[in-house]
Amino acid sequence: MTILVAPDKFKGSLSAAEVCNAIERGLKRINPSIKIVSVPMADGGEGTYELLTTHSQGSIVTCRVSDPLFRKINASCGISGDGSTAFIEMASASGLQLLTQEERNPLKTTTYGTGELIADAIKQGVKKIVLAIGGSATNDAGIGMAAALGMKFLDEAGKMLNPIGENLIHLHSIIDDNFLLKQKPIEVIVLCDVDNELFGPQGSACIYGPQKGADDNAIQILDSGLRNFAGVVKAQLKLNPDFPGAGAAGGLGAGAKVFLNATFFRGIEYLLSVLRLEDEIMRADLVITGEGKMDAQTLSGKVVMGVTQLAIKHKKPVLAISGINKLSDKEIESLGLQKVLTLVNEHTTTTEAMANASELISNRVYENLKDDHSFFTKK
Repeated sequence: MTILVAPDKFKGSLSAAEVCNAIERGLKRINPSIKIVSVPMADGGEGTYELLTTHSQGSIVTCRVSDPLFRKINASCGISGDGSTAFIEMASASGLQLLTQEERNPLKTTTYGTGELIADAIKQGVKKIVLAIGGSATNDAGIGMAAALGMKFLDEAGKMLNPIGENLIHLHSIIDDNFLLKQKPIEVIVLCDVDNELFGPQGSACIYGPQKGADDNAIQILDSGLRNFAGVVKAQLKLNPDFPGAGAAGGLGAGAKVFLNATFFRGIEYLLSVLRLEDEIMRADLVITGEGKMDAQTLSGKVVMGVTQLAIKHKKPVLAISGINKLSDKEIESLGLQKVLTLVNEHTTTTEAMANASELISNRVYENLKDDHSFFTKK
């Protein structure tokens, strides 16, 4: 029989490839002759650029860029094996994880470093960029990114603005004479999993500002700035920057559409398509997926849900393994999973599970499936 193994990473413990290896070891203990096909997965979040780079037989490159507070850091992205495509995670340069709790303040942060990553990729000759925009520390509507690519943002007096969140409210005009993408047009695909508007009660500042360090006053300033940005863009560029997803990554969704003419995809849908997972599911007799934590977010388009839906489509049994499971039995059943294996239980704490994830995954697979013949009989 053929078993397809297609999990996400276990964040803080194992990469998706390492999870695959651990599941394989457990399966081989049951039956060394089982054919196992492993496809490490991601959903457009952390780890996506590395997965896509590996899949394309490409290479990881590192360049010097600005972090959210303009400090110089090393950030990495991937270049496909044929050199045509760059895979970039904005969080590598402009992510919340780059700041301490005390440093978080979206009035002062910028996506300038993300623009520097894009500029470096263009200089390397790519024709296409896949940009994952989760995990931002910013709320600058992408003006930092665009500034790094040569665009200028001016106030009413004609003075150039520092491209940070608090200056959106002072934006009066946009100058694109030296914009890099006017000289070298490229295709940009954005991986985005939220539908938030640019401004307003469901907009970027109101919904995501607090987790980035914004207090009530900052949220009001940022939201007003995003409204002003939208007005300037509509008046000068004749484009509508407010649409479902525009509020992603502090308005970088809007900036990517307006400045990069980006096409948007759901992260999991794009990965499923590029990795041709449906073809592998059709050839498999059993599918095993998983992620570090299964909870309400799992039901909104994470790896487990995406893989399971395809398995159900082709009437293939599917089980999941997770560090911890917060879903109810009813929710698991509604997902279509036959079984969920968890690392955390009455004998294993979260700390122990994270420290020994690889061994525990292998053991859980072996212990739970070795006597369960229903999973090892071709349907």
